[in-house]
Amino acid sequence: MDGVVTVVSNPTVTVRITSTLSSFEVIRRFNRGITIAEFKSKLELVVGTPASCMDLQLFSVSDKFLQNLEDNEALLGSYPVDDDCRIHVIDRSGAQTCEFSDVSKVEKYQMADEDYEKRTDSARMFMKKKKLGHHDEEKLSRREAEQAKRDEEELALAAAIAVGNRCQVHVAGQPTKLGTVMYVGTTEFKPGHWVGVKYDEPLGKNDGSVNGKRYFECQPKYGAFVKPSSVTVGDFPEDDYGLDEM
Repeated sequence: MDGVVTVVSNPTVTVRITSTLSSFEVIRRFNRGITIAEFKSKLELVVGTPASCMDLQLFSVSDKFLQNLEDNEALLGSYPVDDDCRIHVIDRSGAQTCEFSDVSKVEKYQMADEDYEKRTDSARMFMKKKKLGHHDEEKLSRREAEQAKRDEEELALAAAIAVGNRCQVHVAGQPTKLGTVMYVGTTEFKPGHWVGVKYDEPLGKNDGSVNGKRYFECQPKYGAFVKPSSVTVGDFPEDDYGLDEM
Protein backbone atom coordinates (compact mmCIF):
# COMPACT_ATOMS: atom_id res chain seq x y z
CA MET A 1 0.00 0.00 0.00
CA ASP A 2 3.03 2.25 -0.44
CA GLY A 3 2.22 5.64 -1.94
CA VAL A 4 -1.46 5.62 -0.79
CA VAL A 5 -2.52 8.49 1.52
CA THR A 6 -5.75 8.19 3.50
CA VAL A 7 -7.34 11.44 4.77
CA VAL A 8 -9.54 11.10 7.82
CA SER A 9 -11.83 14.11 8.31
CA ASN A 10 -12.94 15.10 11.81
CA PRO A 11 -16.66 14.17 12.06
CA THR A 12 -17.41 17.34 14.02
CA VAL A 13 -16.64 21.00 13.48
CA THR A 14 -16.59 24.01 15.82
CA VAL A 15 -18.10 27.16 14.30
CA ARG A 16 -18.92 30.70 15.38
CA ILE A 17 -22.59 31.61 15.09
CA THR A 18 -23.81 35.19 14.57
CA SER A 19 -27.20 36.53 13.54
CA THR A 20 -29.08 39.65 12.54
CA LEU A 21 -31.03 39.42 15.81
CA SER A 22 -28.06 39.80 18.15
CA SER A 23 -24.68 41.48 18.39
CA PHE A 24 -23.29 38.49 20.30
CA GLU A 25 -21.25 35.63 18.89
CA VAL A 26 -21.87 32.03 20.01
CA ILE A 27 -19.48 29.10 19.59
CA ARG A 28 -20.99 25.64 19.01
CA ARG A 29 -19.85 22.20 17.80
CA PHE A 30 -21.87 20.35 15.16
CA ASN A 31 -21.70 17.01 13.33
CA ARG A 32 -20.61 17.39 9.72
CA GLY A 33 -22.97 14.56 8.77
CA ILE A 34 -26.21 16.47 9.44
CA THR A 35 -28.13 18.12 6.61
CA ILE A 36 -28.48 21.88 6.33
CA ALA A 37 -32.17 21.48 7.25
CA GLU A 38 -31.19 19.63 10.45
CA PHE A 39 -28.50 22.23 11.09
CA LYS A 40 -31.08 25.02 10.87
CA SER A 41 -33.32 23.21 13.37
CA LYS A 42 -30.44 23.12 15.84
CA LEU A 43 -29.75 26.80 15.24
CA GLU A 44 -33.33 27.67 16.27
CA LEU A 45 -32.36 27.12 19.92
CA VAL A 46 -29.21 29.21 19.46
CA VAL A 47 -30.48 32.33 17.70
CA GLY A 48 -34.26 32.13 18.20
CA THR A 49 -35.16 32.26 14.50
CA PRO A 50 -37.55 29.66 12.99
CA ALA A 51 -35.68 27.28 10.68
CA SER A 52 -38.03 28.12 7.82
CA CYS A 53 -37.08 31.81 8.11
CA MET A 54 -33.28 31.37 8.04
CA ASP A 55 -30.77 32.24 5.36
CA LEU A 56 -27.23 31.05 6.13
CA GLN A 57 -23.96 32.63 5.04
CA LEU A 58 -20.57 30.97 5.48
CA PHE A 59 -17.48 33.04 6.33
CA SER A 60 -13.87 31.94 6.66
CA VAL A 61 -11.82 32.07 9.85
CA SER A 62 -10.72 35.57 8.80
CA ASP A 63 -14.38 36.54 8.22
CA LYS A 64 -14.16 36.50 4.43
CA PHE A 65 -17.47 35.62 2.79
CA LEU A 66 -17.32 32.19 1.13
CA GLN A 67 -20.83 31.21 0.05
CA ASN A 68 -24.48 30.79 1.02
CA LEU A 69 -25.65 27.49 2.54
CA GLU A 70 -28.74 27.16 0.35
CA ASP A 71 -29.29 23.43 -0.20
CA ASN A 72 -31.32 22.09 2.72
CA GLU A 73 -30.67 18.48 1.61
CA ALA A 74 -26.91 18.87 1.42
CA LEU A 75 -24.69 17.78 4.31
CA LEU A 76 -23.03 20.42 6.43
CA GLY A 77 -19.69 18.73 5.69
CA SER A 78 -20.20 19.11 1.95
CA TYR A 79 -19.51 22.80 2.36
CA PRO A 80 -16.02 24.16 3.24
CA VAL A 81 -16.94 24.48 6.92
CA ASP A 82 -13.74 24.41 9.00
CA ASP A 83 -13.09 24.92 12.70
CA ASP A 84 -13.47 28.57 13.80
CA CYS A 85 -15.22 29.66 10.62
CA ARG A 86 -18.36 31.77 11.03
CA ILE A 87 -21.91 31.02 9.97
CA HIS A 88 -24.17 34.07 9.91
CA VAL A 89 -27.92 33.61 10.29
CA ILE A 90 -30.11 36.12 8.47
CA ASP A 91 -33.57 36.27 10.02
CA ARG A 92 -36.42 36.58 7.49
CA SER A 93 -39.25 36.35 10.04
CA GLY A 94 -39.54 40.11 10.50
CA ALA A 95 -38.07 40.20 14.01
CA GLN A 96 -34.96 42.04 12.84
CA THR A 97 -37.14 44.95 11.70
CA CYS A 98 -38.74 45.15 15.18
CA GLU A 99 -42.14 44.09 13.84
CA PHE A 100 -42.69 42.01 16.96
CA SER A 101 -41.04 44.30 19.51
CA ASP A 102 -42.04 47.81 18.40
CA VAL A 103 -45.17 48.39 20.51
CA SER A 104 -45.81 51.70 18.73
CA LYS A 105 -47.16 49.68 15.82
CA VAL A 106 -49.62 47.80 17.98
CA GLU A 107 -53.15 49.16 17.99
CA LYS A 108 -54.01 50.03 21.57
CA TYR A 109 -57.40 49.20 23.04
CA GLN A 110 -59.12 52.02 24.89
CA MET A 111 -62.27 51.46 26.87
CA ALA A 112 -64.89 54.18 26.84
CA ASP A 113 -65.05 56.03 30.16
CA GLU A 114 -68.73 55.23 30.64
CA ASP A 115 -68.01 51.51 30.17
CA TYR A 116 -65.09 51.66 32.59
CA GLU A 117 -67.31 53.42 35.13
CA LYS A 118 -69.70 50.44 35.10
CA ARG A 119 -67.02 47.88 35.96
CA THR A 120 -67.02 46.59 39.53
CA ASP A 121 -63.51 45.12 39.41
CA SER A 122 -61.64 48.23 38.28
CA ALA A 123 -59.02 50.27 40.12
CA ARG A 124 -61.41 53.22 40.01
CA MET A 125 -64.14 51.26 41.79
CA PHE A 126 -61.61 50.05 44.39
CA MET A 127 -60.54 53.66 45.04
CA LYS A 128 -64.19 54.70 45.39
CA LYS A 129 -65.01 51.91 47.84
CA LYS A 130 -61.92 52.65 49.96
CA LYS A 131 -62.40 56.42 49.60
CA LEU A 132 -58.85 56.90 48.42
CA GLY A 133 -57.28 59.72 46.43
CA HIS A 134 -59.78 62.17 44.94
CA HIS A 135 -62.62 59.91 46.07
CA ASP A 136 -61.99 60.88 49.70
CA GLU A 137 -64.51 63.73 49.80
CA GLU A 138 -63.85 64.55 53.45
CA LYS A 139 -60.13 64.90 52.84
CA LEU A 140 -60.71 66.95 49.69
CA SER A 141 -63.05 69.28 51.54
CA ARG A 142 -60.50 69.74 54.30
CA ARG A 143 -57.77 70.54 51.77
CA GLU A 144 -59.98 73.02 49.97
CA ALA A 145 -60.82 74.75 53.24
CA GLU A 146 -57.13 74.94 54.20
CA GLN A 147 -56.21 76.35 50.78
CA ALA A 148 -59.01 78.92 50.99
CA LYS A 149 -57.71 80.02 54.37
CA ARG A 150 -54.15 80.38 53.02
CA ASP A 151 -55.44 82.37 50.05
CA GLU A 152 -57.37 84.68 52.36
CA GLU A 153 -54.33 85.26 54.57
CA GLU A 154 -52.13 85.90 51.55
CA LEU A 155 -54.62 88.40 50.13
CA ALA A 156 -54.69 90.27 53.47
CA LEU A 157 -50.89 90.46 53.54
CA ALA A 158 -50.75 91.66 49.94
CA ALA A 159 -53.35 94.37 50.68
CA ALA A 160 -51.02 95.85 53.29
CA ILE A 161 -48.21 96.29 50.75
CA ALA A 162 -48.22 99.16 48.27
CA VAL A 163 -46.13 99.95 45.22
CA GLY A 164 -43.36 102.34 46.23
CA ASN A 165 -42.96 100.94 49.77
CA ARG A 166 -39.44 100.32 50.95
CA CYS A 167 -39.09 96.78 52.23
CA GLN A 168 -37.00 93.97 53.57
CA VAL A 169 -37.31 90.54 51.97
CA HIS A 170 -36.82 87.45 54.11
CA VAL A 171 -36.71 84.18 52.11
CA ALA A 172 -35.75 80.97 53.92
CA GLY A 173 -32.14 80.01 53.29
CA GLN A 174 -31.23 83.40 51.81
CA PRO A 175 -29.77 86.60 53.30
CA THR A 176 -32.12 89.50 54.04
CA LYS A 177 -32.36 91.91 51.11
CA LEU A 178 -33.46 95.55 50.87
CA GLY A 179 -35.51 96.91 48.03
CA THR A 180 -38.54 98.80 46.74
CA VAL A 181 -41.94 97.32 46.02
CA MET A 182 -42.69 97.64 42.30
CA TYR A 183 -45.67 95.33 41.82
CA VAL A 184 -48.41 93.70 43.94
CA GLY A 185 -50.97 91.28 42.52
CA THR A 186 -51.50 88.05 40.60
CA THR A 187 -49.20 86.81 37.85
CA GLU A 188 -49.35 84.50 34.85
CA PHE A 189 -46.37 82.37 35.87
CA LYS A 190 -47.83 81.00 39.14
CA PRO A 191 -51.15 81.19 41.03
CA GLY A 192 -51.68 83.33 44.10
CA HIS A 193 -50.56 86.84 44.99
CA TRP A 194 -46.98 88.00 44.44
CA VAL A 195 -44.88 91.02 45.27
CA GLY A 196 -42.45 92.32 42.67
CA VAL A 197 -39.38 93.88 44.28
CA LYS A 198 -36.49 95.88 42.82
CA TYR A 199 -33.51 95.15 45.05
CA ASP A 200 -30.90 97.76 45.93
CA GLU A 201 -28.20 95.36 44.72
CA PRO A 202 -28.10 92.85 41.84
CA LEU A 203 -29.34 89.98 43.99
CA GLY A 204 -32.47 89.18 42.01
CA LYS A 205 -33.40 86.83 39.18
CA ASN A 206 -34.92 89.04 36.46
CA ASP A 207 -35.54 92.56 35.16
CA GLY A 208 -39.19 92.73 36.22
CA SER A 209 -40.41 90.34 33.51
CA VAL A 210 -41.06 86.58 33.58
CA ASN A 211 -41.66 84.37 30.54
CA GLY A 212 -41.92 87.42 28.30
CA LYS A 213 -44.54 89.15 30.47
CA ARG A 214 -43.40 92.47 31.97
CA TYR A 215 -44.70 93.47 35.41
CA PHE A 216 -42.30 96.34 36.22
CA GLU A 217 -39.07 97.93 35.03
CA CYS A 218 -35.61 97.48 36.56
CA GLN A 219 -32.10 96.47 35.61
CA PRO A 220 -31.33 92.79 34.95
CA LYS A 221 -30.70 90.76 38.12
CA TYR A 222 -32.27 93.48 40.30
CA GLY A 223 -35.84 92.18 40.09
CA ALA A 224 -37.57 89.34 41.93
CA PHE A 225 -41.04 88.06 42.81
CA VAL A 226 -41.70 86.86 46.35
CA LYS A 227 -44.74 85.89 48.41
CA PRO A 228 -46.31 88.62 50.56
CA SER A 229 -45.37 86.70 53.72
CA SER A 230 -41.68 87.22 52.85
CA VAL A 231 -42.02 91.02 52.66
CA THR A 232 -41.77 93.49 55.53
CA VAL A 233 -42.47 97.10 54.62
CA GLY A 234 -41.02 100.00 56.62
CA ASP A 235 -38.47 102.79 56.77
CA PHE A 236 -35.54 101.00 55.19
CA PRO A 237 -33.32 103.68 53.62
CA GLU A 238 -31.16 102.64 50.72
CA ASP A 239 -27.53 102.10 51.75
CA ASP A 240 -25.27 104.85 50.41
CA TYR A 241 -22.23 102.54 50.75
CA GLY A 242 -20.27 105.26 52.52
CA LEU A 243 -20.40 107.77 49.67
CA ASP A 244 -21.04 110.63 52.12
CA GLU A 245 -17.93 109.82 54.11
CA MET A 246 -14.61 111.48 53.40
